[in-house]
Amino acid sequence: MPWAIAAPNTPPPPTWGIFTPGTVGQFFFVIVYSAVIYWLISRAKAGMPVPEIRKIAGLDAFDEAVGRATEMGRPVHFTPGFYAFSSHTLAAFSILAHVASLCARYDTRLIVTTLNATNHPVLEEIVRQAYLEVGKPDSFNREDVRYLSGYQFAYTAGVVGIFHREKVAANFMMGWFLGEALVIAEAGALAGAIQIAGCPAVVQLPYLVASCDYALIGDELYAASAYLSKDPVMVGTLIAVDWFKMFITGLIVIGVVFANLGSKAFMNFITK
Repeated sequence: MPWAIAAPNTPPPPTWGIFTPGTVGQFFFVIVYSAVIYWLISRAKAGMPVPEIRKIAGLDAFDEAVGRATEMGRPVHFTPGFYAFSSHTLAAFSILAHVASLCARYDTRLIVTTLNATNHPVLEEIVRQAYLEVGKPDSFNREDVRYLSGYQFAYTAGVVGIFHREKVAANFMMGWFLGEALVIAEAGALAGAIQIAGCPAVVQLPYLVASCDYALIGDELYAASAYLSKDPVMVGTLIAVDWFKMFITGLIVIGVVFANLGSKAFMNFITK
């Protein structure tokens, strides 16, 4: 039965003799993208002009939240989210440095909690450095940088307990959050805290927007960290990402137009 014998699976020939079919466009995109990032970071490090990062409305509330806690004589709480050492966690670290600097300047107690043991020493050093830069190293209390638990809802319960015992007046939630997001935010609301959240997790954003006073939506978390830290690497990378988002959006629009006009040449070119 010849029809039952499988035909040999012959791989398609390489594009231009060296590229796996379907990867040519990806290869050149990565090369150009990397070159643009390097160029923007180099300009930012050299102090040369680069596009400015728009100030996000939620950033104005940072001073308001810490100032309110200072006036009430109550502490500020900060959490960097669920995961350890990812892009959103690194963004949260930059924001924490700013918040810790404000708290040190106003002599406001800052409580930082985490559920990742690997985050704990980094968080402690960030807060310590902020107090040192303000000139108040003796005001730093390492006991206020707390690793509560490695279990999601055990950590959540610990944060809720801190809110009720310490009467937290401001709550910063910056990073990636899962099911604990709404529980923590609701506990903060019951404690009467002003709350600012920043989260790139689409599934949690509706809950944070509804339960917090201010929210940094999606990529605004990364924009806020670059805006506050002024770090050349973060600034250059953020600008490059925005440029390529606009570029890809333009390709999509052009592709839709050509596809509807019945031309396949453009589509074949960008998908090589």
